[in-house]
Amino acid sequence: MHDILTHNRVILTHFDSYSTALVFPRWESGTLLWPQALPESASPMPAPTTIAPVHVAHTVKQAVVQRCGFNSDELEHVGDFRHWAQTESGPVRIHLLRFTTMDAPKEAVMALGGVFKPISLLRGAAMNELLLLREVFNLIVGGGGA
Repeated sequence: MHDILTHNRVILTHFDSYSTALVFPRWESGTLLWPQALPESASPMPAPTTIAPVHVAHTVKQAVVQRCGFNSDELEHVGDFRHWAQTESGPVRIHLLRFTTMDAPKEAVMALGGVFKPISLLRGAAMNELLLLREVFNLIVGGGGA
């Protein structure tokens, strides 16, 4: 069986509604997507009319939970975030998973090689990733997903 995460990427985030702090992990590789960046040749595409089993949100969330050791009850899939990229190996769905804990799970992310940072400190990352984070920012801080 092929690895489900080769056909999906994940943006992890934590939003503190009290302080309105929205943070994202930046991984050791410099990418903002987990487990790896999109290929340079990737381009945005519309969502397919039928979602293949390899792209189903719950399945991807469970794969992330298993791979990373996160608590499934403390992580929610944000369904209002719908992004896809066409790559040479086929469509890649980009999921948004939001931690629902009181504080960002800094130690758990650090153990995986990531550090939580606000979007303002993520300059220098790939432009296509920053544009995705801007959409997350607008969705969550703008009131669409809080």
